[in-house]
Parts: sequence; structure tokens; C-alpha cells
Amino acid sequence: MEGTRKLNKDCTCLDVALKHCFTHASFDHLQPLFPTVRPLANRVIWFNNHRCTLSCHRRVDECRWKQEMKSQVSCVDEDDCESCRLAYCWWRTAAEFDKCVKLKLGFPNVSILTPRLRLLRELERLALVAPDGLNELQHKLLEYRSGDFWVPTGGIAKEDMDIPPVNTILLVGFSGSGKSSLINLMYSILGRSGLIPFAQTSSGRSNYTTMYMEEHNVLRSTRSGFCIYDSRGFDYHSTREALEEMSSWMSEGIHHNQPCFRYNDRATTADDAAMENITLRSSSNFLQREVNCVMVVANIAQIYKALKAGDLKPLEATRQLFSFPALRKCNENPLLILTHGDLLSTEERIDGRMKICEHLEISETNGVYDILCLNEYGFPVEESDPVSAYALTEAVYRALLISDRSHFPKMKFKDWAMLILLWLMRFIGFCFAFLADVCSSLGQKQKLRNEFDSRHYKLKP
Repeated sequence: MEGTRKLNKDCTCLDVALKHCFTHASFDHLQPLFPTVRPLANRVIWFNNHRCTLSCHRRVDECRWKQEMKSQVSCVDEDDCESCRLAYCWWRTAAEFDKCVKLKLGFPNVSILTPRLRLLRELERLALVAPDGLNELQHKLLEYRSGDFWVPTGGIAKEDMDIPPVNTILLVGFSGSGKSSLINLMYSILGRSGLIPFAQTSSGRSNYTTMYMEEHNVLRSTRSGFCIYDSRGFDYHSTREALEEMSSWMSEGIHHNQPCFRYNDRATTADDAAMENITLRSSSNFLQREVNCVMVVANIAQIYKALKAGDLKPLEATRQLFSFPALRKCNENPLLILTHGDLLSTEERIDGRMKICEHLEISETNGVYDILCLNEYGFPVEESDPVSAYALTEAVYRALLISDRSHFPKMKFKDWAMLILLWLMRFIGFCFAFLADVCSSLGQKQKLRNEFDSRHYKLKP
């Protein structure tokens, strides 16, 4: 403190001396002041050098402390990254993963590739492509317009194809399978919405279920070339009703806010207020859309636990839903999305996928995606799990490829004429059938009357 005060006093004196020096014009007047100015300047320079040295030492210490803290933080980050890497590469703890690693070193022998090894190789492919492929697929989906993935077939030009302005992907599945959570994950990954939920989901203690068809623009873009439809979950014990409802969706189309009521819901919608709400929401002004591709969402944890308990109903109901002929597009099966796999161990998760694919008679690596929708905190995984993010993006991309292959040619004048002629022939056939039925009933009445008259005539004396 004393050194600082003395320095300030010296600086003041030096300042006064210099000002006095520069006010004189001749060197003769400045020379007598040099003995006074020189010691003051030397002391100021020494103190400034000393202060700079101290500040340099202080900065060096601060840099060393920051480097030590950064190294500690980097170690923590590396540990966290390693734990995260093990979390989203869950299959690497499987018993046969070492065999899969050995197969990477050379060209594998196809004869030794068991279904389980093929599955592990497919999961490794997703992990390998995910870091760089996610942004590429996201860009393709953002730039996608309906019909972009169409390829010429049958000698028909693209202008002659009946391509809708928006392709429609329908999510179907049983209650609690994770359809709405999958929608929120699409918003998070494709629409960059962060943690904002757009589709209401049912929690573990909630009985909420989607009551209406909901159209979702997961890209949140006015120029989006596709939309995702969320439907109400089916019941494992009412598979027949589910198939009938899906048949009407595939043949007649779907629209936003279309009611998805079941037979058991009639008692809850009997009041006038509920019926009025249904009428307002299910307005016919919404555009009717044709379903171009279907994704079947299945809860792998629920199915596997039921199998272990000896209950085959969930697996059999999923097979009936997946194998329904109306869901097939371009002679291809619908896409299968497995959710809630994080509730199982690694071996159970792999074994459950193998058994489901075997029962559905499909490949365990083609058109099947194991996607984790929520992390341990209940939020969408977004890009913290790049494998799930890429798998979901690839599933949407694959669905659009199927959609653009399912378009039919536009109907020309000849086609309309044949259609009108067909309906006319059906109408004529219906008229002849109606006349035949009327004539048959009249003839039957006349026959009964004749028999009655003949019996009455015989009874007369």
C-alpha cells in the first residue's frame, strides 16, 4: 500500500515536471530539470516493470489452473461420452459381439452368419453411419417434395402419374406401443423442436389415448412433402374390430380430426355436448388423404414379458395386424418399429426382436427398427442417442421411398368410360335381380292362392 502511494506521488511529480518541461521552448531551460525528472522516471519505470512481472506470474498461474480444470473436465466429459456411447450402443455388451468384431477384419463367410450375428452387424451399421448420415438424411427430408423418389417404371412418364401433393404415413399399433412418443421424437429430430411435445402421450398412470386421427407436420414447414398420422391404439382382445377399422382407412382414406371411436366408447359419447364436440372436430372441410405407407409400432418389452409369462396374445395380435393384406404397399410389408427396448436387458432385447421377426416371418435386419423414444429423464432422446435418431430418420426416408413407388397412373378418358360402363352394368344387374325377386315373390303368392282355391273347391258338396 505504501509503495502504491509513493508511486502515485512520484507519477504526479513526474507529470508536473514533464508539463513544465514541454512549456519551455529552449533546451537551456530544460537542462536544469533533468536531475529532478530522471530519478522519478526511473522509479516509475521500475515499479511498472515489477507490476507487469507480477501480473504475468498471476496470468501464468491462472492459465495453469484453467488447464488443470479443463483436463479434469475433459476427463469427466470423456467418461460421460464413454458411458453415453455404451448406452446407445447397447448391443456391444452382447455375448456374441466379439464374433461380430472378428468378422469385421475380413470378408465374412455367409454360411457362418447366424441371424443373431446378422442383427449385430446391422446395429453396427447404424452406429457407423449415424454420425455423418444423420445430417444428410435430415437435409434430404427437408428438401423432399412428394414424388421426388419416384423412378420410371412401365414406360409411364411422371406427368401421367397420380402423385398427391403430400404423402401420408400412418402409424398404427396397440395401446401403449409408443406412437405418440414416436411423433414427438420426429418433431425433436426432424423439426428441431427441442423438448416441446406436440402429441399428447399416456404416462404410466394415465389412461389417456388418442381419440382422433391427428395429422402432424413433423418438419414444421409449409413446404413439407409428407405428413405423419397418429391413430388411436387398438386393443389386444379386439383384433377383428381393429382390422375392420384399418380396412376402411386404407380404402376410403383418412383426414385430420377423424374420430377413432370404438364400440365401448358409445356410453361416454351419449350426451349432446360430447356429440356436438365430435361434430365440430370431425369437420368435412379437412382434406381426405390416401394412406401411402404404414408403420406398425410394437412395444417389444410388453410382448417379450408376455411371452416369458406364457401369454401369446400380444405377439399373435401384432402378427395379425402386421400381416393384414390391406397394409401392404408395392408388394412390400409395412415398416416395423420396436419401442421400449430400454426396459429389457441386452440379451432380452435381442432375443425379443428375433422372436418377433421369426413369428412375423420377416427379416430381422430389413424394414425393422429398434428406436428408443425417451431417455432416462423422460425427454425425447433427440441427438443424444445418434443411433436412435438416425434409425428413425432412415425409417421415415424408407417410408417415403415406398410411398413414391405406390402411386398409380392418372385415369384417362378410356378408364373413366370403362368405370362408368362397369357401374352401369352393376346397376342393370341389380335391377334385374330386384325384378327377379319381385316376380318370384308374386309367383309364390299366386301359387299359394291357386292351391287354396283348389282345396276350397274340393271341399264344396
